[in-house]
Amino acid sequence: MNQNILTTQVETSPDTGIRTEEMLLNVGPQHPSTHGVFRLVVKIDGETIREAIPVMGYLHRGTEKLAENLNYTQIIPYTDRMDYVSAMTNNYVLCHAVETMMGLEIPERAQFLRLIAMELNRVASHLVWWGTYLLDIGAMGPFLYAFRDREMILDLFNELCGARMTFNYMRVGGVKWDAPPGWIEKAKDFVQYMKKELPSYHQLVTGNEIFISRIKGIGKFDSKTALDYSLSGVMLRSTGIKWDIRKDEPYCIYDRFEFDVPTATEGDCMARYHLRMAEIEQSLRILEQALDQFPAEGEIIGKVPRVIRPPAGETYVRIESPRGEIGCYIASQGKDKPWRLKFRRPSFTNLQILPKLLEGENLANMIAILGSIDIVLGEVDC
Repeated sequence: MNQNILTTQVETSPDTGIRTEEMLLNVGPQHPSTHGVFRLVVKIDGETIREAIPVMGYLHRGTEKLAENLNYTQIIPYTDRMDYVSAMTNNYVLCHAVETMMGLEIPERAQFLRLIAMELNRVASHLVWWGTYLLDIGAMGPFLYAFRDREMILDLFNELCGARMTFNYMRVGGVKWDAPPGWIEKAKDFVQYMKKELPSYHQLVTGNEIFISRIKGIGKFDSKTALDYSLSGVMLRSTGIKWDIRKDEPYCIYDRFEFDVPTATEGDCMARYHLRMAEIEQSLRILEQALDQFPAEGEIIGKVPRVIRPPAGETYVRIESPRGEIGCYIASQGKDKPWRLKFRRPSFTNLQILPKLLEGENLANMIAILGSIDIVLGEVDC
């Protein structure tokens, strides 16, 4: 932590002659609005934030170091516990990296199951964000609606892989379990239900004058700042940069489906809100196509050696998670365990801009700005 923040000053205004004293405020680490064990040390002058320092590491478990003593299949459950709100994308990025090194071919049915699982998880993730963000700024009702609809997705996942949040579903070469009888029809029903339900979300919140005045124009930055801080996902697209890895560097079978990449130019909390809501619509659009084209039969795992040993070398792959670009770097010595493994976690990278966004802001806007970044602390600390 920057030790200078621990130094406060007493100043007298030359205009009013009023004596003011800076104060240190601890936000977290045990606070529901930090979305995990995250601490923010804030130096305030009255109600104006002079400086803010994120203090992270309370949830650090050493995942990347632990992976050096695990075989590749054993690492998959650890990825569930990074971004535990969107664990399917974490499962996929690790498997994708190993498959890229080994040159494995993934069966068609497995590709569809992977994509459907990831997009359902993207919708669930954005529903969690929507509900908790509104809760952060004082609205209780939306939280209940969001978790009601997310529960339907978790029920689908429970049928698919026996878990609600930590799935351990993907495998190198495919997936662990096939879709049970009737599951595809249930998923189709959910997509149609959610398409009809989404307008009520907008009716409840999006046009609300109090909500608009609360978040419009705060937490603002431009495209140059976004690139300088290596932001990705909605944080980048809210500044007008149209970049989505599913479109620009297609993986899995995303190139087969039609969908748009929503962007905005305002770069504020309101823009990020609109983009995440638009992404739910696009994910439902992808799901509708994928479920209609789902193969009637086929293998769910390809021809994979009994012991997974990627050739000596290194690789880096990246995919689009609900929070932005998640990447996986693997250095292999040709053994059944990685020599080095490193994840690029979008929550951690996107969080870097928080001190800049908070400087000079009113204290009342702090939680609204933090919530708009959409962080998951398991991924921040890893």
